[in-house]
Amino acid sequence: MMNYPNEYESFNQPVNNEETAPVLNHTPVEPVTPPEPPKKKNRRGMKIVAGALACALVIGAAFGAGYATNRVIGGSSDNGGTNVYFSDREATEVTPVAVTGSRELSYTELYASTVNSVVSINASATENIWGQEAIVMASSGSGFIITEDGYIVTNYHVINGSNSVSVTLYDGTTYDATVVGGDEDFDIAVLKIDAEGLTPVVIGNSSELQVGNDVAVIGNPLGELTFSMSEGIVSCTDRLINVDGTPFNMIQITAAVNSGNSGGPLFNMYGEVVGIVSAKLSSSSSSEASVEGLGFAIPIDDVVSMIEDIMTNGYVTNKPYLGISAGNFSSSMIPNSTISSGVYIYSVEEGGAAANAGLLAGDIITKLDDTEITSMDDLTAAKKSYSAGDDVIVEYYRNNQRYTTHLTFGTEPESAETTSQQQTPSNDNSQNGSSGSYNPWEYFNRFFGSSYSGTAA
Repeated sequence: MMNYPNEYESFNQPVNNEETAPVLNHTPVEPVTPPEPPKKKNRRGMKIVAGALACALVIGAAFGAGYATNRVIGGSSDNGGTNVYFSDREATEVTPVAVTGSRELSYTELYASTVNSVVSINASATENIWGQEAIVMASSGSGFIITEDGYIVTNYHVINGSNSVSVTLYDGTTYDATVVGGDEDFDIAVLKIDAEGLTPVVIGNSSELQVGNDVAVIGNPLGELTFSMSEGIVSCTDRLINVDGTPFNMIQITAAVNSGNSGGPLFNMYGEVVGIVSAKLSSSSSSEASVEGLGFAIPIDDVVSMIEDIMTNGYVTNKPYLGISAGNFSSSMIPNSTISSGVYIYSVEEGGAAANAGLLAGDIITKLDDTEITSMDDLTAAKKSYSAGDDVIVEYYRNNQRYTTHLTFGTEPESAETTSQQQTPSNDNSQNGSSGSYNPWEYFNRFFGSSYSGTAA
């Protein structure tokens, strides 16, 4: 059996309290009550109070500094009245600045610095009907001054078909304008007014635009809300869209664009013109989904040389020209065709670029260099990448056989036909269709949308 140590055994011995217990002499101690735990502080309440005090200090400082004054409404302050506070802040004066491209402008600075370069345009056409002059066409748009001596840029569709054009400046002065010239394919036109000392815009570089850049539009929405500015961002820099059958490479923007904005300038935040506002996308029926924030502008880089050409010569002198009348091709036009789409050549101008390249009526163009051509829209868009005198490899089909030929673009004549010349393709793929002052295909196409149409190219 295990034994515990002796000192531990002593605890088990009986004790004689009378003999061995020690006598303790001490004063009894009153029991001590433990302190109550500290109460938790209401920190949320403190934060609210602190915030209220801070606001009060800010408001008091503002009032004390003269930021606002009070006016007692409904009696005296001692008899049921209440205070209404009015700001004493003086508005910041915005003055026009020189557009130098050295710094970005605020929207107010941009407007003040460029609005005198923007114009409102009204165009109309009149005819003598039964001895009375009657207005048969009227349109309104916008434009911008490009020279101090009165040259103005706008869209071709703003003035197309008119015989009277007037231009109104920001100061309210109105001038009769002369149409110097224009180009329907690129939707640009140049006007001239008899004025001096005007404020021209500064032309920027549309190639420098990036998606997300801030932009602004100044123009004449609805033909009534003159010199309105809207702002937005660049949504896309190379958007291919089709406007009334003509393809365009556009800048897509979110700035509000409405009827009457056409022809106005698109500004970057340096106050430079980077585009010509040209189109908007909207619903054509209640059954279609509504759209917002879809405006389009022609990149200024694409047309600035043409604008200068029109100012000098009255039209674009270096537009590429094939010298053909052509239209959309579909396999239903030719039995057993090995291709389903392309551009069908109805006729070839003698001595023109196409004739010199060996193209014939009945050939079907399917490619320009590396660009696939499936329709007239494709051909028109592809041609915009070339100038007169440029060389191109044309891929085409003749009698279901594929060929290529080297073609040098000619120069489009000033009086080149740009309206549809309706013709009927022949099934032998070699002869021109009939043409004349009366063509039944014109009426068929108008109502049924047939592809049997030829357009000068």
